[in-house]
Amino acid sequence: MRLTPKFLLSAMDVSHFPSESKTFGAPEIAFLGRSNVGKSSLINALLGSKQAHTSSTPGRTRSINFFALHEGSGDRMKLKPTLIFADLPGYGYAKISRSISSEWPSFIEPYLVERETLALAVCLVDSNIPPQASDKQLIDFFRQTGRPLVIVATKADRLSNNALAKSVAALKRFHDVEYILPVSTKTDAGIAGLWQRLYAAAGK
Repeated sequence: MRLTPKFLLSAMDVSHFPSESKTFGAPEIAFLGRSNVGKSSLINALLGSKQAHTSSTPGRTRSINFFALHEGSGDRMKLKPTLIFADLPGYGYAKISRSISSEWPSFIEPYLVERETLALAVCLVDSNIPPQASDKQLIDFFRQTGRPLVIVATKADRLSNNALAKSVAALKRFHDVEYILPVSTKTDAGIAGLWQRLYAAAGK
């Protein structure tokens, strides 16, 4: 299935979230993770084009950025989106992170808890560093809300197979989860498997 991505809007307030008239109630996939975990790179790898902004300066994204994915292209592109990607602000980076944390209850938490069209949250963790308490806090948050969640370990290409297996095992123990999907935006490892998860969550 060929999907054509189109930037929809940026939201820094609940009132700015896309309305049903803009998305036709299409299922939404939220992407969350620490600053510099490779979230924008993963979104771009999934879309096959540079849509999400990547930066060497952590924590620059301060809004929820929405991208609509339509079947087909050009004159044959369907009006109703198949999926909506929501790129959420990164966390875990010094002063910027504290500022984002203060904004969490005002529009990020309502989106994650109350958004009816949210079909799945993709939580990104870095396979190259030890498990992080801030990631565990986010994963525990989803356990409490009961929202569907898949955990993705990024930058898998930077480790040998043995080191990656050990890293994923450590992440599973720390976060008390049974499944973590390693991915690499450099080699595309895990990208097809992640797409299967996204389509399944969206009922496609």
